[in-house]
Formats: sequence, structure tokens, C-alpha cells
Amino acid sequence: MSIRLLLVLALGVWVVTGATEAQETAVKMSMDDKAVTITAKGQPLLTYCFDQVPFKPYAQTFYTPAGINILRDSPHDHKHHHALMFAVAADDINYWEEVEGCGKQVHRRFSDTRMVKTDNAPWASFTEDIDWLNPKDNSVVLTEKRTIEVTQLDEPRVSLIRWRTRLEVPAGKPKVTLGGHHYYGLGMRFVQSMDPNGTFRMAGDAKGEIVRGDEQLTNAPWCAYTAVAESKPVTAAMFDHPENPRVPAKWFTMHTPFAYLSATTNLWKEPMDVTTEKPLVFRYCVALWDGNTDTGAIEALYKRWLSWPAPEQEKRLN
Repeated sequence: MSIRLLLVLALGVWVVTGATEAQETAVKMSMDDKAVTITAKGQPLLTYCFDQVPFKPYAQTFYTPAGINILRDSPHDHKHHHALMFAVAADDINYWEEVEGCGKQVHRRFSDTRMVKTDNAPWASFTEDIDWLNPKDNSVVLTEKRTIEVTQLDEPRVSLIRWRTRLEVPAGKPKVTLGGHHYYGLGMRFVQSMDPNGTFRMAGDAKGEIVRGDEQLTNAPWCAYTAVAESKPVTAAMFDHPENPRVPAKWFTMHTPFAYLSATTNLWKEPMDVTTEKPLVFRYCVALWDGNTDTGAIEALYKRWLSWPAPEQEKRLN
């Protein structure tokens, strides 16, 4: 076992045992040499794969409070669709797809793991350092500091992921230009049963532009998708943050031949620079309910999320 892994595991144990008994019962986090596993009340909540992955770390499973996973990893039609993943192009290197010539996001270390408390709920939190590599020479194109925070609320009864990505250029480079296709960003592939007959909803009932087929791009603060998983209705929503670049997000949605949702920043038409002076920070929240959640409840949780502090402002639970 590597020294890095021993340190990570030691930190993980310290974090869990540092919480109160009630908080331990609510949310627990463990790690092995491949993945982070988070549970709530003894049931699976999230699996995050970071090592021995082909091209990028990603969230592999995410469960409703009733225990239904909604994420599909690497299906036969698009092997590079890894459940819930963040990827764009950088300096014309494709980090979304996974074929020869594509770049890789390589996990380097966990710089922090902790239990934090936000809005009276305990969250399992980890921060990962990732290098985005050039496939030609393995040089570092971008560095990413990714913070994932996960909890399950009792009121409302909902599972939550807070995702924060900070992109910086490595020393010696003045800038990196982000670009790519119209669906690049924080993307979510749903389990197969959620593909047919699902319904997308936008904040304010916003209407989008059709790109091709039934693919649309719609500007809105949040987007939700309600469909059937394991013969039961579920609702998944993504929230944009008003401090993100180019708000509100331009949501990519599609139904055919499968359902997909992605938070984008219109990079296919307007490339964006990451500079030495100005790193880029993206903050999103993914919410997951059992049932067909009404629009008012989604909007209420979105507004509640906006009041929560950024990860770097939070403190450890004693």
C-alpha cells in the first residue's frame, strides 16, 4: 500500500471519528485505493472513482434517499460517459472523449478530507488535486482543485452533491483557452430506465434553442429531470451558481437516443481563457429526490443552496 494511500486513509478515519455519534450515523465517508464511498444512515449515497480510471475521475453512483441509483457509467453506446463527470477541451485538447489523442485528468492527491456542517446538516467533504495532461508529452495543461461535498437531508428528503472546480494554469503558462462541443461541462448520464418518457424542467419555464434533433440549449438558473428508475419516479436537478462564469448556465438536454443533462458555458461558440491572474471557479449543486418533485420545492432548495457558504469558508465539525 502506498504512503499516499496510508495518509489518505488515516485522514479519512480521523474525519469520521471526529464527528459526533449522531453525525456519524447520518453520513460516513471511507476510501480505498480506487474510490471514495459515502453512506447515509448505513445506506449507499455516493461512489467517486479517482484511481485506475481510464481518463478522468468521476462520480459513479448517486442514490436517492430511498436507495435508488440514477447514474449510468460507461454504457456501450458512449463508453466515455462516466455517470457524473466534468470535462471540456483545453488548448484544443479533448478531455471529454476517451480515444487516442485525448487528454487525461490524473488524480494526484487528496489535499483535504473532512466532515463539515452547513445549514445544520453534516456533509462528507473531500478536495482532490487533478492534473490535466497533454497526451503528446504528459505535460500539465491545467491544474484542478475539485471539492465534492455530499449529504442527505431529512427536510426536505433529498440527496445532495456540491461540486466545486477551480481551474488554474501551471507555472510558466500565461493562459489556457477552454472550448469544445455544445455539451461540454458538468455532464450527467442517467440509468437506462430513465431514458424514455422523462421530462426536463427549467427555472422560470425558460425555453431553449434546438441544436440538432431534440438536443436543446437553455439559459436558466437550474434544470430538473423527472423520470422512472427501478419502476419508481425520481427527480434530479442541477443548480447553477450566480458567481459562476457566464450565468445563468446554458443547460444541454436531450432525450433521444438517451437522456442527458449537462451544465455548459457556451464554449463551442465563445471560448474562455484561464489566466495566471484569473483562475476559473465553477460551483454547482446536484439534488436528487424520490418522486415527481414539484417546481416550487426545487426552486426553494435552489434558493436555500445559494445561502450556503463556499467550501473554503466552512469549518470542520468538532
